[in-house]
Amino acid sequence: MSLPHCLIIAAITGLSFWLASCDTGPAEVNTKTDTAKPAPRKKPQQAPNQYIPWVLKGNDSLEHRFKKSFSPQQLHLIWTINRIDGNHYQNADTLLVPDVFVDDLLAYAPFPFKVESLQAIPKIALFDYSIQAYGLYENGYLVKWGATSMGSRAHPTPTGLFFCNWKGEEVQSTFDDEWILKWNFNIANKQGIGWHEYALPGVPASHSCLRLLAEDARWMYDWAEEWILKDEETELAKGTPVIVFGEYPFDERKPWLNLLESPTALQLHEEEIETTVAPFLEEIARQQQKRTEVLNTTQEQSK
Repeated sequence: MSLPHCLIIAAITGLSFWLASCDTGPAEVNTKTDTAKPAPRKKPQQAPNQYIPWVLKGNDSLEHRFKKSFSPQQLHLIWTINRIDGNHYQNADTLLVPDVFVDDLLAYAPFPFKVESLQAIPKIALFDYSIQAYGLYENGYLVKWGATSMGSRAHPTPTGLFFCNWKGEEVQSTFDDEWILKWNFNIANKQGIGWHEYALPGVPASHSCLRLLAEDARWMYDWAEEWILKDEETELAKGTPVIVFGEYPFDERKPWLNLLESPTALQLHEEEIETTVAPFLEEIARQQQKRTEVLNTTQEQSK
């Protein structure tokens, strides 16, 4: 099967799907607050000292015993580090494996643990094109990160500020009905772009969407907030903000292979993230305030 076309969900299709799976009047809106600040978070454990290359190409015995050498949790980490999934790892020449496994996945995160300028934002998702990774923040603290396969050279993922819209546990592609997008969360309704579970072959390979490992897509499906609609024509408030940024070096070696020389090669610093999000903070604050007002109004009407 050829690569999936992610520019597949037109605005009307997106709206009709959302409306078919959710009630939309203000009285049906989930009125729980999404602005409460969480308790202070514990800083993750120390990252590993180095990464070890497992050369799979041309070594059938090593390839055969690779998956048997690690626990499911360790394999998930390995897939994340290599931006690949368990169905495609055999296509890789070399896989990076940390010299030490720790229980906290955040210990391996390229994103900074805390970003001061994000503290007023309850939830935000950041997707870095250059390293094919996402980071999820709650009130300025990193709560999860993972691998992604974003747009190919021919079908790049647009960058900038987006907001979560509608979601569907299993969405059939309108481009090819054999393509099923599981745990799909739309972030650009008119462009039909979203994140969802799909193949991670170790390179940017999508048709502009943001592919995720199955476990990550399922987790993020519940984590992010949808938009709030009055009816099928009227949006009252946007959902969780999403920022896509960076450029992938298509003509160079895979960025994560640089971890062989330095375990901090992909590390993003707080200042970099703050510079990236700065142009969007005003709009995020405006939409956040609008959402809070809608939720408060709905709560008053339901009393």
